[in-house]
Amino acid sequence: MIGDPLAITAVVLFVVAYGFVIAEEFIHMRKSKPVILAAGAIWVLVALVARNVEGGKEMLDHAVDHNVNEYAALFLFLLTAMIYINALTERNVFEKLRAVLVQKGYSFRTLFWITGWLAFFISPVADNLTTALLMGAVVMAVGADSPRFVSLAFVNIVIAANAGGAFSPFGDITTLMVWQSGKAEFLHFFALFVPAVVNFLVPAVLMNFAVPKVTPTPIEESVQMKRGARRICLLFLCTIATAVSFEQFLHLPPFLGMMTGLGYLLVFSYYIKITQHSADGPAEFNIFNKVARAEWDTLLFFFGVIFCVGGLGTLGYLSEVSHIMYDGWGATTANVIVGVLSALVDNIPVMFAVLTMNPTMNLDQWLLVTLTAGVGGSLLSVGSAAGVALMGQSKGVYTFFSHLKWSWAIALGYAASILCHMLLADMF
Repeated sequence: MIGDPLAITAVVLFVVAYGFVIAEEFIHMRKSKPVILAAGAIWVLVALVARNVEGGKEMLDHAVDHNVNEYAALFLFLLTAMIYINALTERNVFEKLRAVLVQKGYSFRTLFWITGWLAFFISPVADNLTTALLMGAVVMAVGADSPRFVSLAFVNIVIAANAGGAFSPFGDITTLMVWQSGKAEFLHFFALFVPAVVNFLVPAVLMNFAVPKVTPTPIEESVQMKRGARRICLLFLCTIATAVSFEQFLHLPPFLGMMTGLGYLLVFSYYIKITQHSADGPAEFNIFNKVARAEWDTLLFFFGVIFCVGGLGTLGYLSEVSHIMYDGWGATTANVIVGVLSALVDNIPVMFAVLTMNPTMNLDQWLLVTLTAGVGGSLLSVGSAAGVALMGQSKGVYTFFSHLKWSWAIALGYAASILCHMLLADMF
């Protein structure tokens, strides 16, 4: 159906809608709005085309059901994770970590490495966006008088957060997609740990020499975590364990384990509410307020992306692209290009397109595309949510061009991580 004028119109609609997404920083239109509108229009066109195809109605029903299932599983998983992150934020867990770091009086170079490593190891549990914003707040608090340090540290944080998210299903949406689709089991992703470390270290070592040799004055700041903060951290870890156990041992979808873990938090919030009293009555700790503060723009953006890409896949475009890339160029070349594309276009539609194409690949190649889609976004500041968020947080200090200045070093890390993965795959 790819030659039908209506099908070609659908492609044009998606390109235009995604142009608005890319321009979000300049036009200040939330990214969910254009893709949701485009998704509805594209499926109208798919339905019109399907009327002229034998068995079109059955094919249309199957395609819609498939995309609804894909989105529902992703939505419920991410919603639980976002609620936990918001609960930890409300209990001052992240503020406490920030306060501890700014009081220590570390030199800029030491702080450069501390924030990088923390971003690398926090992002596999929290998402890379939250991790980047947390570490960015530390850098801005300590290095406000040194734009050069802030810019370098932000580049490092983006690389570290994206690399850390690549070896855990909880660290990046693309990794989560691959896990939930059944292409790799939970423990398989840890084979990407060493390549992810290489991806982070290569540019970090090169940038380290440009970091100013200055030790700023420590900032005196005291932050107290609220009651139950540590127990919520423990419940979050239990929720992750539940999701993994559901998938590994019971062969149930991971989102069901995450929703069960949300039940842990709901019950604990009731316990906090009835056992802690203030002068004005019971303390307020309402989990449903955390639901309201979830990243709804992000969740709705996923809906638009999944249904836009799913509609184009139903029309046959993704099969054609899969034939060109994976049959023509080979899996390794195609997967490396996927990572480069994720620096220009958000890695979520790129990975969903690959999963929809469903090329025949072994486990090592599925892990390779997980790695490249996850870390490829570091090549440009606009290639990942972490980079876009830090550009906003830095107020003009960290920019597209300040990141582009180090893209050559990031590209070396990208190439080294791919080579490392392929060498390890050959060895084992």
